[in-house]
Amino acid sequence: MPTASVNGTELYYETRGAGEPLLLIQGMSGTHASWGEPFLAALEAAGFQTLRYDHRGIGRSTAWREPFTLPELAADAAGLLDAVGWERPHVLGISMGGMIAQELALAHPERLRTLSLGCTYAGGPESRMADPADLQALSEAMMSGDRERALRQGYETNVSRAFAADEANYAPFHTMATSVPASLPVILLQMQAIGAHDASARLADLRTPTLVVHGTEDRMLPVSNGSVIAAALPDATLELLDGIGHMFWWEQPQRSADLLAAHALGARTP
Repeated sequence: MPTASVNGTELYYETRGAGEPLLLIQGMSGTHASWGEPFLAALEAAGFQTLRYDHRGIGRSTAWREPFTLPELAADAAGLLDAVGWERPHVLGISMGGMIAQELALAHPERLRTLSLGCTYAGGPESRMADPADLQALSEAMMSGDRERALRQGYETNVSRAFAADEANYAPFHTMATSVPASLPVILLQMQAIGAHDASARLADLRTPTLVVHGTEDRMLPVSNGSVIAAALPDATLELLDGIGHMFWWEQPQRSADLLAAHALGARTP
């Protein structure tokens, strides 16, 4: 299994395909498996070589017990790029991964060809977190010790009600989530890091061409966050996916890949 020594830890990673380099940065509790085969296959067909990895302490990366910040996770992403020899990829970050991607782009603007931010949050007074009732239900399920309850609650909160209503959609999610488990203590550390995130006043300095994607039925990070981010960026395109939940790439993998390809490949630079 390929790993890279980065900032005092070992990060597990996988590459796939050939073509334009695309770094994929997952969200809270997400692993390299959380992108799903349909989305990865669509990206490969669109002409991308993808690099996906597990954050420190998550999935197949080495265990981690100390608190960390999102800028430190962004430094991990930059270190991984150095380790695999990628100088200037396109970057897609979703949810917490979108926050990490913001920090990566702000710290190392010269390293990104394009930036895509999905279902994410900038912090600051205009941003909104999940409804307290949804957060409480998720927290209770996670802390219950009942893995099946936690998985089901997480699934139903992260996808649209219409998608969740088709029971056939749950099996692939369940397989993905159980194939590479995420450590609860590290998820709590991720939540702590998210709570300190605020890039809102700095986004105006970011000149990287950026695609912002958000589902209108996102319950984890409401859709207004996408509009806030797009308005703050000097060079941004906002795509709202009607009736789609937080895991938009899971619900609409082909459309998500098409949007990313149109943005990233359309903005290709020498």
